[in-house]
Amino acid sequence: MTSWVAVAVFVGAYVLIATERVNRVAAALGGAAFVLGLGIVGPADAFFSERTGIDWNVVFLLLGMMIIVGVVKETGLFEYLAIWASKRARGRPYRVMVLLALITALASAALDNVTTVLLVAPVTLLVCDRLGVPPVPYLIAEALASNIGGTATLIGDPPNIIIAARSGLSFNDFLANLAPLIVVILVVFLVMARWMFRHAFVADPANAEEVMKLNEREAIRDTGLLVRSLVVLAAVLAGFTLHSALHLEPSVVALIGAGVLVAISRMRPSAYLVDVEWETLVFFMGLFVMVGALVKVGAIARLASVVTDVTGGHLLAAAMLLVLASALLSGLVDNIPYVATMTPIVGQMVQSAGGLAAGGVLWWSLALGADLGGNATAIGASANVVILGIAKRNGTPIRFWEFTKYGALVAAVSVAMSAGYLWLRYFVLAGA
Repeated sequence: MTSWVAVAVFVGAYVLIATERVNRVAAALGGAAFVLGLGIVGPADAFFSERTGIDWNVVFLLLGMMIIVGVVKETGLFEYLAIWASKRARGRPYRVMVLLALITALASAALDNVTTVLLVAPVTLLVCDRLGVPPVPYLIAEALASNIGGTATLIGDPPNIIIAARSGLSFNDFLANLAPLIVVILVVFLVMARWMFRHAFVADPANAEEVMKLNEREAIRDTGLLVRSLVVLAAVLAGFTLHSALHLEPSVVALIGAGVLVAISRMRPSAYLVDVEWETLVFFMGLFVMVGALVKVGAIARLASVVTDVTGGHLLAAAMLLVLASALLSGLVDNIPYVATMTPIVGQMVQSAGGLAAGGVLWWSLALGADLGGNATAIGASANVVILGIAKRNGTPIRFWEFTKYGALVAAVSVAMSAGYLWLRYFVLAGA
């Protein structure tokens, strides 16, 4: 009975978020209040459990990076980058989108997709303002590109880190097995973007001419603070890359960087805290509690076990079903708890298939399905939620279905390409 109640609460909150009948933060908090009030999860489950509770690493990673962005914003760096990007693209809107999407995808592979969208979104808003084009299509494209690019590496998307910890796969393993496909998917996405967002590529030639006349160097307002900020930001990015060797979580690295930058900037709290997306952080907390309830009552585990039951031990069938089921479920719930629940099951499947050499394709099926499936809806991935929060805060809100109609199409194409890639590389060519 408890299981059905947890599912009902989640579905009810999801419907409210999708239909936008109530504010998404209210829906998430209301759902969290229900599962807490009914005793489905308790304080220990919601606030202190790594398996069923709020993922504080995600929350504080976001908080730290939002503070850093708030300080860097005062230097004029984002205005500089906006003018530079517009001039490199000759003021042509589609070229601007391609350039920003490529930057986002590459940075998401080297860092993580949430950090990347936090850094790129302010630049995008300024570029669109300069060119006089609507920013929503560009923000959506960047969210989608960040999830695609983040799939390529171990550190690009949080689910990949979870998979690596469970499977023993290395950074180079992820790069060699996933990056070739991601390059192709990214090219296909940029071609799709030309058609999907075609109405956003009409700009006033006068605006483009004005942009070409601008001197980006004049946008820098505080050179001293810019230098200090870039040093701290570089150290934070290096910390993200080396976090496993340093034995520091990315959230800790972000908070240390935020603390150091705040201290050396000597700015008032009101100046850098104004850019913190508090609504986004609270939304994540409520969502984590609801999904944690599904994990605790075994609902996600039972859904995941269906993948193993219906394949009957057939490796190709298991790989195909795993990538498709992971994509579907990651579009509905946050992919972090889903992957955390699935990794023990996939690990057992890999061992049953003869170990990593024979069954390693199952890990790539899980990664591709979970990472790329997150593009399907506005709340399927952390980067999507962050983009929605930034857009709303800047007066250009993105509706749930406005994002989803593009994201679902991109996710469907990406997952279909992934299924074909898995079949060709690990079954056709491997058996040749």
